[in-house]
Amino acid sequence: GADLARAGERIAMGKMLNAGQICLAPDYLLVPEDQEEGVVAAVQLGVHEMYPTLLDNEDYTAIISDKHFERLKGIVEDAKAKGAEAIEVNPANESFKSANTRKLPLTIGAEASGVVEAIGAGVSNVLPGDLVAIYGARVCGRCKACREGRDNLCEHVGGVHGFHLDGFAQEKINIPARQLVAAPPGVDAIGAALAPVTFGTVEHMLFDNAKLQPGETILVHAGGSGIGSAAIQLAKKTGCTVITTVGSEDKMEKARELGADHVINYREDRFEGVVRKLTKKKGVDVVFEHVGADTWAGSMLAMRRGGRLVTCGSTSGVSTNINLMMLFQQQLKLLGSFGCRMENMANAMQKMAQGVVHPVIDTLVDFDGIDKALERMESRQVFGKIVLQIED
Repeated sequence: GADLARAGERIAMGKMLNAGQICLAPDYLLVPEDQEEGVVAAVQLGVHEMYPTLLDNEDYTAIISDKHFERLKGIVEDAKAKGAEAIEVNPANESFKSANTRKLPLTIGAEASGVVEAIGAGVSNVLPGDLVAIYGARVCGRCKACREGRDNLCEHVGGVHGFHLDGFAQEKINIPARQLVAAPPGVDAIGAALAPVTFGTVEHMLFDNAKLQPGETILVHAGGSGIGSAAIQLAKKTGCTVITTVGSEDKMEKARELGADHVINYREDRFEGVVRKLTKKKGVDVVFEHVGADTWAGSMLAMRRGGRLVTCGSTSGVSTNINLMMLFQQQLKLLGSFGCRMENMANAMQKMAQGVVHPVIDTLVDFDGIDKALERMESRQVFGKIVLQIED
């Protein structure tokens, strides 16, 4: 590998690939240096589009993105000149979509339910006629995380529907059965449609990550949002004191009806000041964050010593500042949370079936009503979810 190593900055050994293949993972270009032995050299490139777990996948033939094609082609030519054999580079095609790229046009829709029409050979988790909630990420089902039920940490995820892959706003879709979670009796199509993101995300945030306990106090940002309305219900049914923020007077009453003990109009009051007053300057045990930059500093101030902040979003901005002295002196815990496990979806639907929680629906629309629904959402008039219903 010494000759090939000079084509890059650093050398490391990786898994064997078939002769003639070349693949790119974050920081690594994998090249078969010798056809007979199948030795693979990993040359660091500082490219971050693809998955590090490609190093663990012996069957994967990766596709180089157009962005890096010319650079990689030059490196490979250098490697060939130094004696490497049977190296090929091919431009990107539809075989791979990285987590940071998407091809337009793209069908929207990241969470949905549907009725199974037909199943393939070997499918045993669902039957034709079953109402199912659809998991939004194309997970592999084989890696360690998937086998352990940590689906949202899949090491070979192929993209997220509605973001990198075509979404669910269509009449029919062919999808791997492992992405389907059957709805229990008592849950309708709307409830099942809200299980993957609206309720599954919140289940994962509150119970898997923040470890919310009965008797604790929680601040739920944007209680009128889909996940905010779910968080109010789940936290209240757990036995917590719930403080939430909304942006209008009419939403304040709706939040109280869901179970919020204290509702703050963030347009009129600084929420962190009200929280400190309500908790007698102690702060809350848990902050449910998904707004981002606009609320981050206040969320830090709203926590009690040893408090936990769990976040799944950055609607108002992806970058912010953190007071590090406050972080370590107050022993605060900052928890990132993305998506959910399929078990979270199943748990959420069981709670719906038992009447513990319910979907909060702002508007039901068909395809012709999507434009008006988006306008309503952008104007922040929505309380709960806008649901697209596709009739047979």
